Amino acid sequence: QVQLVESGGGLVQPGGSLRLSCAASGFSFDRFAMGWFRQAPGKEREGVSCIGSSDGSTYYADSVKGRFTISRDNAKNTVYLQMNSLKPEDTAVYYCAAVSGSCPPPNYDYDYWGQGTQVTVSS
Repeated sequence: QVQLVESGGGLVQPGGSLRLSCAASGFSFDRFAMGWFRQAPGKEREGVSCIGSSDGSTYYADSVKGRFTISRDNAKNTVYLQMNSLKPEDTAVYYCAAVSGSCPPPNYDYDYWGQGTQVTVSS
């Protein structure tokens, strides 16, 4: 059974930080690129970041560049999203996803998806 389980979401004040984790199982984690997506109420799903399976390449949406950092620990089958300087506009359900090979073009259909974790930024 393939599983992607996100954790680390919660309620934070503007300017605060959160670290999301996604624990993967049931597939060859080190052969998959891993992405983070988010969806706010009434809005389309947005690609936030992606990290390659082995080449170390990372990609970020313009809205989060300089504030978010994606990383992975293949020994732990886990991908992380460090979120700093959080803004109310970052409020959304955050999903991790896996795709075989390299980070794909925008709107590519990833192979596996997690259940999501809620991030709320509010004072």
